[in-house]
Amino acid sequence: MFVKNCSRRTPRSPNLRSQIPGGTPLSVYSLDGELSDDQKVYSECNQTGPLGFQDCLPEARMKLCRKIGEGTFGKVFSTANAAGDVVALKTIPVEGCDQVNGEEQKTFGEILHEIIISKELTRLKEKKHNQTSGFIGLKDLQCVQGCYPPGLLKAWDSFNTQRGSENDQPDFFSEEQLFLILEFEFGGSDLENSNGQLASVLVAKSILHQVTAALAVAEQELCFEHRDLRWGNVLVQSTKEKEGSFLLNGTNHSLKTRGVSVRIIDYSLSRLEIDGLSVSCDISEDEELFQGNGDYQFCQDLARIFDIYRLMRQENSNMWGDYHPSSNVLWLHYLSSKLLTMTYRGRGGRGVKQVRVDLQRFHDDVLTFRSASDILYNCGLFQ
Repeated sequence: MFVKNCSRRTPRSPNLRSQIPGGTPLSVYSLDGELSDDQKVYSECNQTGPLGFQDCLPEARMKLCRKIGEGTFGKVFSTANAAGDVVALKTIPVEGCDQVNGEEQKTFGEILHEIIISKELTRLKEKKHNQTSGFIGLKDLQCVQGCYPPGLLKAWDSFNTQRGSENDQPDFFSEEQLFLILEFEFGGSDLENSNGQLASVLVAKSILHQVTAALAVAEQELCFEHRDLRWGNVLVQSTKEKEGSFLLNGTNHSLKTRGVSVRIIDYSLSRLEIDGLSVSCDISEDEELFQGNGDYQFCQDLARIFDIYRLMRQENSNMWGDYHPSSNVLWLHYLSSKLLTMTYRGRGGRGVKQVRVDLQRFHDDVLTFRSASDILYNCGLFQ
């Protein structure tokens, strides 16, 4: 499942800030003000204006659509692309207002942030010095206009009948409504909904290793912070590959998959640097985010998952354009706590008891590290 698990308003525009005087413009457009946000998004889509739904999703693909997830702003469907591969389509209404609850939709400026980061993390699969496939791959991107098509409404109804939806049926959009459709590779089920389905704690160790490795590679190549790595933003699916690999600072590394591959998703709050610019969301005035409650028992003195947001703010002095990879450490601490409390199908064979002890030690000690890279190089669990 590809799920955006978020219940808050995203800041109004991305923070695109030059770090190197005279740096190369970010992505395919200039940031000198000559292009509006909508023109920048169309440029990223290789379009001059919106398409119709039929141009983006021909009837044959529409019939295969199944809704697999939802979030505050977007809905996610699985289907097959032109090559016959299963993909995930994330549909996000933009530049309008929800006619049911009156909530503002994302702007072109906001969605631009997610487009840029999705593209840069996808390119990590091809880098020569720091390489990983641990982030969900963006395969296509289109902006469309029109009412929600009957095929997607049917898929929404089926999802609502089987699992229940927290959102309103999207049948109220007008013909003028704009949508961004991001086509991602299919990454499997999110970790939150995989509880009880994973084989053993050995799989948990591999998941933690794969996530840490992906973050470390992105740190080294892009000065990356995820900033919202809930267990609903970690996808897992079965793989026949016994080992995975990644490049870190030019050195090839391998890890045991234990039968699962991992993909990280959802970059609504993420931060990175590319082409001499930092790309980040400024959440400095989003007090609702920092005052919220959640489900994560951080430690005896710090109550819930939203304490991580408060700790990130404390670390960066509420300057969200700055780079503080310690935020990745906080989320790895959170992830290890979730993995330790999950239910697994089987015992997993010899050595499982020691692996659980090692995972607990990781959880107890990980906050002493400075970054995911530091963890990967120096934590005993991954040596």
